[in-house]
Amino acid sequence: MNFVSKLLPTVKRKIVLSVVSVLALFVLVGFVAYEVTKEEVYVTNDGETETVITHANTVEDLLEELDIVVGDHDELSHDLEEPIVAEMHVEYVQAQRLTLIVDQEEEVYYTTQESVAEFLDEVEVEVSEHDELSVELSTPIEDDLAIELNQAVKVIVDDAGEKEEVWTTEKTIANLLEEQSIELNDLDRLEPAKDEELTDDLTVTITRVEQVTDVIEETIDFSTVRRNDSSLEKGTEEVIASGSNGKLEKKYQVTLENGEEVDRELVSEEVKEESEQRVIAVGTKVIQNTAATTVSRGDSSTKKTMYVEATAYNWDCGSCSGTGRTATGYNVKANPDGVIAVDPDVIPLGTRVYVEGYGYAVARDTGGAIRGKKIDLHMRTVEEARQFGRQQVKIEILD
Repeated sequence: MNFVSKLLPTVKRKIVLSVVSVLALFVLVGFVAYEVTKEEVYVTNDGETETVITHANTVEDLLEELDIVVGDHDELSHDLEEPIVAEMHVEYVQAQRLTLIVDQEEEVYYTTQESVAEFLDEVEVEVSEHDELSVELSTPIEDDLAIELNQAVKVIVDDAGEKEEVWTTEKTIANLLEEQSIELNDLDRLEPAKDEELTDDLTVTITRVEQVTDVIEETIDFSTVRRNDSSLEKGTEEVIASGSNGKLEKKYQVTLENGEEVDRELVSEEVKEESEQRVIAVGTKVIQNTAATTVSRGDSSTKKTMYVEATAYNWDCGSCSGTGRTATGYNVKANPDGVIAVDPDVIPLGTRVYVEGYGYAVARDTGGAIRGKKIDLHMRTVEEARQFGRQQVKIEILD
């Protein structure tokens, strides 16, 4: 009995050890089998590569093991359902959200490109040397990056006929003029208007308008009058007054466009110097060659003959007193004929005269402008006086 009882514990120990050994063997075989079935793959995540030993069956399982969630815009080198094989290289790039503003038009993009230049190429947006870009082309892409692009247009500026090609990112003609430091004067014309939007190959035309005053002096030709003179022998002539040209000043407002005259308007004219008539005396005296007679002019009462400058006036003129009374008190309003104004130092007041082209008259008046050999003939009306103008006449002193 004692032998049997001693034998049983030994057997039990052997059985337990056998079971444990078998179990350990199974575990070892399982472990080895588990390790042997692992696959070695390479995963690149946003440019960083690592070696991964995995039991994942698919790419999706692999990424799930690595806590990588693939978004709609992300870039993945393999399909998610693709089986895992040894030495597989899985590349994953997470997309970045950015805003692109082109000529004030805003749009949101997602991209896996590394630089601004690559992104713009991806969305087929060209950048010229004249454009304005808010960031450098080499700028790395990062989340929520904002890129603003103002694209330049080529316009032709025609300023007073001088054309210049200009590249600009401005949006309106007004902004372009300010950018180019082009000033417009009040009269200048601009086509198109300032608020017009700039487009490629648009021509902006500036017409420079200037108004200047042009003063021109013209000659007033003198007239020639011929008057019969009974004191001169018939067939002879004598120049009593040589005559002289007058001067007329005309002022014009001249409009220039780009330096060329396009309009001329007469603003005023003024007689600077009156013309004086050329007076020629034509002889009418007939000499009778008879021994028994002497020559008689038939004007034995004439004391003196002279040539004077004659003008005309009427008692109702603007500079007259309006009373109708002369310097001697004579009423020319009631008796308008046969009255002349004289310089008393040349022709005394009260002298009877005969004025060629006017008739008999009496020197009854004076005038501030009547000096020397000048007389002023009183006319019935202001209009008659105006029409008479200024003439050289012969006057005969009768007493």
